[in-house]
Amino acid sequence: MATAKKNKPAPRGKKTPAVQTVSPFVTEFDQYLFGQGVHYEIYRKLGAHPAEKDGESGIYFAVWAPGAGSVSLVGDFNNWDQKANPMTRLEPLGIWELFVPGLAMGSLYKYAVYGSDKRTVLKCDPFGYSSELRPGTASKVATIDGFKWSDKLWMDKRVSFDFKHSAMSIYELHPGSWKKHPTETEDDPGYYNFRELAPVLADYLQSMGYNYVELMGVAEHPFDGSWGYQVTGYYAPTSRHGTPADFMYFVNYLHRKKIGVILDWVPAHFPRDAHGLANFDGGTLYEYADPRKGEHPDWGTKVFDFERNEVKNFLLANALYWLKEYHVDGLRIDAVASMLYLDYGRQDGQWVANKYGDNKNLEAIEFFRHLNSIVHARVPGTVVIAEESTAWPKVTGSLNDGGLGFDLKWNMGWMNDFLEYMKLDPLFRKFNHNKMTFSMAYAYSENYVLVLSHDEVVHLKCSMLEKMPGYEIDKFRNLMAAYAFMTGHPGKKLLFMGQEFAQRREWSEARELDWFCLEDEKHRNVQAFVAALNKMYLKYPALYARDDTWDGFQWINANDGDRSIFSYMRLSPTGRNNMLFVVNFTPIDRPDYRVGVPKKKKYKLLLSTKMEEFGGTGESETTFQSVKGECDGQPFSISYPLPPYGAAIFTF
Repeated sequence: MATAKKNKPAPRGKKTPAVQTVSPFVTEFDQYLFGQGVHYEIYRKLGAHPAEKDGESGIYFAVWAPGAGSVSLVGDFNNWDQKANPMTRLEPLGIWELFVPGLAMGSLYKYAVYGSDKRTVLKCDPFGYSSELRPGTASKVATIDGFKWSDKLWMDKRVSFDFKHSAMSIYELHPGSWKKHPTETEDDPGYYNFRELAPVLADYLQSMGYNYVELMGVAEHPFDGSWGYQVTGYYAPTSRHGTPADFMYFVNYLHRKKIGVILDWVPAHFPRDAHGLANFDGGTLYEYADPRKGEHPDWGTKVFDFERNEVKNFLLANALYWLKEYHVDGLRIDAVASMLYLDYGRQDGQWVANKYGDNKNLEAIEFFRHLNSIVHARVPGTVVIAEESTAWPKVTGSLNDGGLGFDLKWNMGWMNDFLEYMKLDPLFRKFNHNKMTFSMAYAYSENYVLVLSHDEVVHLKCSMLEKMPGYEIDKFRNLMAAYAFMTGHPGKKLLFMGQEFAQRREWSEARELDWFCLEDEKHRNVQAFVAALNKMYLKYPALYARDDTWDGFQWINANDGDRSIFSYMRLSPTGRNNMLFVVNFTPIDRPDYRVGVPKKKKYKLLLSTKMEEFGGTGESETTFQSVKGECDGQPFSISYPLPPYGAAIFTF
């Protein structure tokens, strides 16, 4: 069923919630704070809000458009007549306001902005809480008040959440293509409503051992193919999946199932669509005026003007809005590098240097520092994650030490080296052994998330399975060994949907995942193995509690390039339940394999690719007694017959 059928506007005359007295709604103090860039609840003033004036209920509208000669409100309630509801300008910021008595929740509306370019353009509300289903582009009168939350236990614990020493197993999800209802027409795209999605997804995440979901494409966007990264409604959960209350239900439900929710957030750029933020009042308002700063040549998008306080306030308040009003647990900031570098994606002559003559965007740097400071102060326990693809220093460094103040950073360097290695024919892996070890040279320079994201399984890059070399069975075994290595490597963990069961095709937003793959036992084996890895990761502190220190990791043998075997330990804070990983990245059987260990102990096999439940031939024993004698620089060793593409994980 389509969301369009489930989210009809409320009937005219329905009582509106959260009524306030207009006198006026936007005060001089509101304007002062907004002008200073520190009105962190500006979304409560600008936009469309239930209100009362002179004893009459209705909706109060306010929009910032200082360059406009006039602004009027149009909608389905006045037949989109640009003369019916003119708005009044407030000084000094150029905010336009209007109270419309008797207007119902669910009404569609836009602002008819007569701009400085002498044209009138119909704009959706930058602070609108809801939008109509695409291809419609109007805003919809909605409220974010009145939902009955029942996640107090989660929220109380969140305040003291210690991300550095906690397990974060993240499932990256595109809600529009994870699963779809059967559909035959473009008018009914088969999207799940957030209320429908919540129980199905929560059950799956729990069965797979994920404790976080990271959502792509939640903020309103006009084009499905943008995956939600070209936003027109920063304050509106996309109507593809329901109403604001539906999304609140989704977050609330997952919290009650002990699953955190992270959103992709896009402050780097916005599209040129006529109804969106671009040239909002006829001139450059939300974007830099100089096209060398205000436009991305490669993406064809606009860049936010971080010199303008009101624009920074729009984004800062938006970040807090999702974290506070929707109880979201974290934001993953998209394309951070494109914001930090003035010459990102630009050729000579296409960019302008800062006042010091270099390529750093000083305003964007200050924006990030402001963002992270205010999030940590006002919404403690939430995490802010940077997708930053360069070696910019101290991305997760302390603000007091000159850092940007992010909590976590995607480890793009590890991801690139890891995938390059995994794509190699095993014959050539011995010449590239350092691709798998180099990341440990900088593993503690930042707080990292290891990612295999959506970007790696699109645009002819092949699915994770098809990246693997060899015959059919080799591909599956390679992939399982790769996931085992990733699980043991320091850093939080993220897999994009479909990778957990080795989807064969590349991902496409136009269809649901290839769940039919699970009719094949080989795909089920990978899925079962990933679930076992995730649950092991969540259970054993050795795998996460020391992600920020060398005390939690030790190579056993980082130099066995000729055999393409890696062995290392993860060490727990208490010294109990330490972990030993051994991974063989060749198709060669090693029946006489011996690995060095530090103590004369019994080593218990927790997980291996050889186990029958993962399609292996079965393990004959699960406890291994170490024997004295130097091996791999260790005083003891255990003998374990290591199969082709074998991965074995022990605890001691």
